[in-house]
Amino acid sequence: MYLKRLEMHGFKSFADKTILEFMPGITTVIGPNGSGKSNISDAIRWVLGEQSMKSLRGAKSEDVIFAGTQNRKSLGFAEVSLVFDNQDSKLPIEYSEVTVTRKLFRSGESEYYINKTPCRLKDIIELFMDTGIGKDRIFNNRARQD
Repeated sequence: MYLKRLEMHGFKSFADKTILEFMPGITTVIGPNGSGKSNISDAIRWVLGEQSMKSLRGAKSEDVIFAGTQNRKSLGFAEVSLVFDNQDSKLPIEYSEVTVTRKLFRSGESEYYINKTPCRLKDIIELFMDTGIGKDRIFNNRARQD
């Protein structure tokens, strides 16, 4: 099992639908300050169930929704999907590809999906139980000040 793809739309600085494809092995994300690198790890933590806005570098839940710029309106929702290759059946579900999605609306309504089927956050947490994957297992990408 490996993370095959990350899809974001309206999440923090990613206003447009953005798709990051990953290959087996090591992937490195590099870029200048302010380009959204930390928002990528925040998106992964968020879709896996992170509830602490402080952990996501925000004050309230709607802080994950694209807030707009001088040239662009704010969006009404944030959506993130993780697509896993499950050909080795490490996830206890009978699909060779598993998509986990979280969507949040400005109204505060939140939705979770497994393979486009509505579910609860608890179902997502249980899906990844015993896999070593979870919101607390995403590596901290912030640079150390040594």
